This record gives sequence, structure tokens and C-alpha cells, in this order.
Amino acid sequence: MTSSKMPSNETFSNGTNSTASIQYAFPPGIHVPSLTFFKNDDQQEIDWETQEKHFDFLVSNGLHGIVIAGTNGEAATLTSDEKMRLVQKARNTAQRLGRGDLPITLGGVAGCTQDAIQQTVEARDAGANAYLALVPSYFHFAMDQAAIIAFFQELADGSPIPIVIYNFPGVVAGLDVNSEMLEVLGKHPNIVAVKLTCGGIAKVSRISAAFKKSEFVALAGQSDWLIPALSVGGVGTITGVANLYPKTCVEMYNLYQAGKLAEASALQIKLSVTEWGFGKGGINGTKWVVAKKRGYPETSADCRRPYPRYTDTEKRKWIVNQVSGLDEIEASL
Repeated sequence: MTSSKMPSNETFSNGTNSTASIQYAFPPGIHVPSLTFFKNDDQQEIDWETQEKHFDFLVSNGLHGIVIAGTNGEAATLTSDEKMRLVQKARNTAQRLGRGDLPITLGGVAGCTQDAIQQTVEARDAGANAYLALVPSYFHFAMDQAAIIAFFQELADGSPIPIVIYNFPGVVAGLDVNSEMLEVLGKHPNIVAVKLTCGGIAKVSRISAAFKKSEFVALAGQSDWLIPALSVGGVGTITGVANLYPKTCVEMYNLYQAGKLAEASALQIKLSVTEWGFGKGGINGTKWVVAKKRGYPETSADCRRPYPRYTDTEKRKWIVNQVSGLDEIEASL
């Protein structure tokens, strides 16, 4: 089943672009890869109480979309049932807070094409709007350019919801979806965007040259190069920083859209310092500092094993100091 590609104000809605003159293949703005919080028990089951508090925080602070089970959400550790329950919980939270049409994207880790397609069907049934797909990498030695293109095309053919390519060579044995591949894949009617965690801003430019915004768009994989990405035709970012500073991220995006480029750039520079804290701290450091600053139980902040705990005292001091420069800005918004 192939979904026809539709502009975002028909396929998606985030309450901010319904009257915009530009139509988008994927909703523009700030999307957050939500953290997943676990209990401190032998099974490390999801801590649903903390999870709901976090969804409340994200939804109520103006973000343009949520990604469930991205890298920050520890996709590789979650069962299919857990992912679907997370999507449902996020959707229910959005409905309760009056944002029932909030775009929700489900991240996927699959070893084969058929598994990925099945995940898209389950995602649709749970209430997700799109599926964020990594290149399958167990057989990375066989995944040449033709194989990668064929994977995404077959996935998009079989998916009932739009596909967002997730280009993150660091977690898929170095496999990179290059500009030649993106120019082919962006033409598929059910492939709507790419998240560039590779940091390839030149790819953003080349996508802008090849496609209309209503056909295929690029998203920065981190917030610390959002303004440069927007300046060459990118439409937003999927950033873990928004787990703690959602209003600051949205403010930076809004300043740029309002033509306040100097203010947007100044905020970008401050935000880049915080982004480095999240990046160097890793997922366990990110979860620890978010839990600490949001007042969540420290026991909920451990990643699922075997990912190591974030226990080093000096590292904890460093990450708190590194990320806290945005506290006053966030509080003022």
C-alpha cells in the first residue's frame, strides 16, 4: 500500500502552519525525540508515571512534533508492544491537552524490510503519523548504494504512513545515505523527509535545489546547526535538547521565521553550548540531567542495560554546568 504524498497541512497538522502559503511534505519546526524512562527493577519496565509527566511537559510547551523511540528514546531496547503503548500514551496526552493533532513520528530499528513494514502498520494503528527509518545494518558489508535505495523504496511502498529517512552513520556501522541516494529517494511519493544526524549541511542545500518543500525536506539532526540549516532550505530539527529546553528551541525557530536573524543567531550560539552537553553526555547523561532538572526520580534515569549508568561525580557536575546556560531563557519564555 503506497500513501500519496500530501502537504503537511493536509496529512499533518501542528496548529501553526494551516494558513501558511508554503506547503510542507513533513511538518516544519522543532520535533523532540522523547526520552523513555524505566523503573529501577530487574525487568526495567517503563516507568509510566514519569513517562506521562514528561509527555505532559513536552506537549504543553509548544513543540511542533514528538518522535517516539528515536535514538534518545532507546529504540533498540524497546519491544514492539512498548513502542505502541508509548505512541498511544503520547497521543492521549496530546488530546487531553487540546493538541490532538500533534504530529507523532515513531522511530524504528529493523533487521529486515518486512519487519520495518510491519512496524509502520503497527505505528499507524497506534496513532503515529510517520515512521523514522534507519538503514538496516547487521549485514552492513552487503548494504551498498543500490541495496540502501531498494530498502527505503520497498519500505515506502509497503508503509501506510509517510517515511522519514534517518541518516545516522554512527549507529549503522558507518552507512551513509548520500546526496545521490537522497535525490532518488526523495522522488518516492511516500518518502517525505530526511533527518541528518550526519551533520551534512551541504546535503540540506542539495535537497533544497532538487525538491520543492511539498515534495521532500531536510531536518537538522541536532539543534546546534538549525539556523544554518534553515538558511539553506532546511525546515526544522529533531533535537534531544528539546527534552529540557523546548521553549528555547521553539523561540529560536520562531525568531528565524520572523526575520529576526541576529536574535536567532545569538540564541543559536548559546544553544550550541547546551547541545554539546547533551552530545558528549550521551543518552545516559542526557537522561540523568533531564531527570535531575525536571525533578523526576533519579531511579528512572538509567538507560536499559547494558548501556552503562551515568554515575561519575565529575561528569555529573560537568553536564549540569554545560547545559544550564539556557535556564534563564527557558524560564522567561
